[in-house]
Amino acid sequence: MVTIELQWDEGADMSLGLPAYATAGAAGADLRANLPDRGRVTLVPGERALVPTGLRLAIPEGWEVQIRPRSGLALKHGITLPNSPGTIDSDYRGPLGVIVMNAGAETFVISHGDRIAQMVVAPVVQADFAVVETLSDTVRGSGGFGSTGSA
Repeated sequence: MVTIELQWDEGADMSLGLPAYATAGAAGADLRANLPDRGRVTLVPGERALVPTGLRLAIPEGWEVQIRPRSGLALKHGITLPNSPGTIDSDYRGPLGVIVMNAGAETFVISHGDRIAQMVVAPVVQADFAVVETLSDTVRGSGGFGSTGSA
């Protein structure tokens, strides 16, 4: 178990509570829109906005937080996160905002307190990078998109 330390932004509505797992088996904790003056954000089709959560995070070194769309919003309304998954690095301490996009056909309203995304805590593995003369062979080789068949 890893602990993510949280801090409320100045003026945030703390009554909304901290991110929370909806079920015992949930991988992602729900994030809520924490809007100034308890307002709303209206997104017309194709529009995107940075929605504040009212939080700042301190993520331990060796970990990240991934911000992902909520499947119900995506299916029912076309609401997605254009940079999904968004990565919050362990050395970032600024406000946590969620870039939300309306890929649906109808205007969508985000109200103060609405669940807008989920955050998944994941370990980070950093790699060494090395230039080599040749790469090892594989069955697939250099085949690109769709090269492994249609199924």
